[in-house]
Amino acid sequence: MNIKLNLFPEGRLKALTLSYDDGRIHDRRLVEIMNRHGIKGTFHLNSGFFGREGYITEQEITSLFEGHEVSAHTTTHPFLEMTPTEGIATQLLEDRRKLEELCGYPVRGMSYPFGTYDSRVLASLPALGIEYSRTTQSHGGFHLPANWLEWHPTCHHRDMLAKGEEFLGLVPRHARMQLFYLWGHSYEFENNNNWEDMEKFCAMIGQRGDIWYATNIEVLDYIQAVKSLRFSVDQTRVYNPAATDVWITAGDSSVKVPAGQHVTL
Repeated sequence: MNIKLNLFPEGRLKALTLSYDDGRIHDRRLVEIMNRHGIKGTFHLNSGFFGREGYITEQEITSLFEGHEVSAHTTTHPFLEMTPTEGIATQLLEDRRKLEELCGYPVRGMSYPFGTYDSRVLASLPALGIEYSRTTQSHGGFHLPANWLEWHPTCHHRDMLAKGEEFLGLVPRHARMQLFYLWGHSYEFENNNNWEDMEKFCAMIGQRGDIWYATNIEVLDYIQAVKSLRFSVDQTRVYNPAATDVWITAGDSSVKVPAGQHVTL
């Protein structure tokens, strides 16, 4: 039997995730737009800036980002490649600690301040509890990352309308998973007076049955769950050891493999 590990939840081939940095007050308007259209995202926050002029407050974190993901961005937004190793640890662990107190769950991802890093920064992240990190190096495609700690996005939101139309019209070759990963800063919409572009994008791409809307960590967890599947030698039986339901293609059919269960294909 021809087995393919190629489907997002509910047998979809397409997924969308958004990623926004810094925790500025304009996140409030951005989240409202996203929520209205059923779109999910990840918000990378600098906990050392909460309550400063132009930044969100600690008190609103839980309610503002409900249904989305709170992720790390360091405490005070330094250039990590110019920071001592001990300082990298402090910046990330203290940011995680504060965010976890506020959001009530382990913070497992981040985005690089200024988008910069080096091999020393990369090597330090797993020991600091970081499982993925977003860069600012847009690749323009819709593929999954080769390295989760160098997770390059599809595009900045300045290009989202054209890329959104391309994504909607895309017919995945060889039935491959296609991920549209959009990033930016909410204050850019305010500075450029172009909130209508975000409204148009979300109206165009939101609430569609053929797209899975996910946070960054949900994408990572799902892909890891798919890759953790255990098959019999003849590939007629499969066991899902993960806590997440996954979908695969078996022959010409989409098959759900529930969490913790064996399935005969």
